[in-house]
Amino acid sequence: MKDKKFKPCDLVIYGALGDLTRRKLLISLYRLENANLLEPDTRIIGVDRHPGEGAFYIDVAHQSLKQFLNEKLDEAVWKRFSSRLSYLQIDLTQMEQYQRLHEVIDQQSRVMVNYFAVAPFLFKPICQGLDQSGILTPAARMVMEKPIGHNLKSSIEINDEVAKVFNEDQVYRIDHYLGKETVLNLLALRFANSIFTNNWDHNTIDHIQITVAEDIGIEGRWEYFDKTGQLRDMVQNHLLQILTFIAMEPPANLEAESIHNEKIKVLKALRPITAKNVDEKTVRGQYSAGYVKRSPVPGYLEEEGANVDSTTESFVAIRVDIDNWRWADVPFYLRAGKRMHNKRTEIVVYFKRVPHNIFKDSYLRLPPNKLVIHLQPNEGVEIEMLNKVPGIDENLKIQKTKLDLSFSEEFKKSRIFGGYEKLVLEAMRGNPTLFLSREEIEQAWTWIDSIQNAWAKSPEKPKPYQAGTWGPIASDLLLDRDGRAWEG
Repeated sequence: MKDKKFKPCDLVIYGALGDLTRRKLLISLYRLENANLLEPDTRIIGVDRHPGEGAFYIDVAHQSLKQFLNEKLDEAVWKRFSSRLSYLQIDLTQMEQYQRLHEVIDQQSRVMVNYFAVAPFLFKPICQGLDQSGILTPAARMVMEKPIGHNLKSSIEINDEVAKVFNEDQVYRIDHYLGKETVLNLLALRFANSIFTNNWDHNTIDHIQITVAEDIGIEGRWEYFDKTGQLRDMVQNHLLQILTFIAMEPPANLEAESIHNEKIKVLKALRPITAKNVDEKTVRGQYSAGYVKRSPVPGYLEEEGANVDSTTESFVAIRVDIDNWRWADVPFYLRAGKRMHNKRTEIVVYFKRVPHNIFKDSYLRLPPNKLVIHLQPNEGVEIEMLNKVPGIDENLKIQKTKLDLSFSEEFKKSRIFGGYEKLVLEAMRGNPTLFLSREEIEQAWTWIDSIQNAWAKSPEKPKPYQAGTWGPIASDLLLDRDGRAWEG
């Protein structure tokens, strides 16, 4: 079958000199170039307020690739890639300067894709500038980076400003976790395999854990992170998105509307966490000095630029209950933290134990089967099950074994991309399936705001945990009182 052709783009990156662009977008675009996935006539136009011409931005891109690309720069690929690059000096707050886009944008033969790689306070002036310049057409698109607000009210305000200029079907809200192979594989795992499709509910599953652990600290982002915290920085988007993929009902098809509708149903079914139950459903933590990878690291309040009176959480654990037929009495335990023992993002599905144990010589209590989905650092899927130990001993003994599907091993001939490559490519191709709808964002904020408001009323401060551990002891107790324990 002949490959489907897509219309080339004018990809306009606002914030072309920013950290996100240099660390993520340029790297991702180069890798797409290396894989021959960019349309031949697609152009990349950097926009920022710093003076410069095309040669200036080509040098910026080259330096960024040398600094952040974790593979050797291919000069032939670089030559192709650099020929796509150009630069425009525009102060994003000055409306008249957006007229400069008319000189370079060609909407007769290309689709204009506007990538907002800037702080949210600039979304409004960019939308106004594009609107007043008269350059936008119904075919134009815009890509929004998180954070889309810091609560429901601010999220609505941002989306309202965007909606004045762009229709909802033109808006692509990014969460880079949705571009990861293992997150996308949840769709195939759940809905293409009867072994899971028919055993994916409260009848067979005991509970589900989702962990996003980082071994790094604030990394110079104190001012941003301290105003945000782990609940809003990680749980509101990444963890809730993973949860919706795990918990949603089968969509009618793979179209964006079908998938968005099922994810929204899950978000609407989340049991509220309020001042009445916040202490039994959530744990907040803040890391103290300790050791990570055998090296001493400072505590959260000792980081550069820290406010020693801060009560912002660097760790959060939550018991989530979904009030619908499929997930009745099946808790989801979410955990996200900084300065943890190691970097790990994974989903662990614990299946219910068999009702009667006939193998007591091996286990007084049979361990449960587990499905472990690794998102990083090594993407793949494991199934932990019980098998007989080989041998002719008269006693039949069993032990835990793993069926291991490592993506890098199983699909050696396939290129495994990061989340950004997939999402940038889909935005340029005009496929909204992996992006977030406005209603998803607002439903997530509604649930998160309730927790945030409950914390604000509580006299409890975040519980300390030593850097290099798995969080506060209270996090273990959150599961222990349910007769369960964290994986690992």
